[in-house]
Amino acid sequence: MKATVRQPRQERSIETKNKIIRAGYELFSEVGYYGTNTAEIAKRAGVSTGIVYGYFADKRDILICVLETYIDEVFLPVSDMIDALSSPVDFESVIPKVLDETIKMHKRKSKIHETLHSLASSDEAVNAKFIALEDKLTLEIYEKLLNLGVEGEDLKEKIHFSMGIIQNFCHEYVFDSHPYIDYSAMRKMVNRTLINLFTRY
Repeated sequence: MKATVRQPRQERSIETKNKIIRAGYELFSEVGYYGTNTAEIAKRAGVSTGIVYGYFADKRDILICVLETYIDEVFLPVSDMIDALSSPVDFESVIPKVLDETIKMHKRKSKIHETLHSLASSDEAVNAKFIALEDKLTLEIYEKLLNLGVEGEDLKEKIHFSMGIIQNFCHEYVFDSHPYIDYSAMRKMVNRTLINLFTRY
């Protein structure tokens, strides 16, 4: 797909573009993607609709930039945790911390998270960016663990499997909240399952 987003070079133009992206981020969080139009984004950003179209072809172009901003915000704290790992890796303490941080992230960004993930099944570009994020996280964690001397079969698969379990639990905990589920007990199960995965197999 041909790129349609103008790439500004001057500081003022970069600031204007970023204001439009931030306005889109806020509105998509508040009322969803389909509940927002370009005129509302322009108003929130404090610019004219014409200015918006000077940087973006349409609302979907803004969506892709909002998604990239979201992914950067999600990836940074995880990347920091990966960088902070040292040998020997203490999975007993690392995994609960990762789970806690992922829960916090889902709570902080619950609205934009729901908006963006709801589009993944119908928008190939959105889905591709989420898959690329999973790939980036999996491979970065894999390389870090290898460098720290973590051994074992199917390490990439264990990492990817763990990410899926953590993501699923966070969705249950933050979004679903079934009244018959003891989430404290389930949280302990998730921690123990993942610790065992990396220490026993």
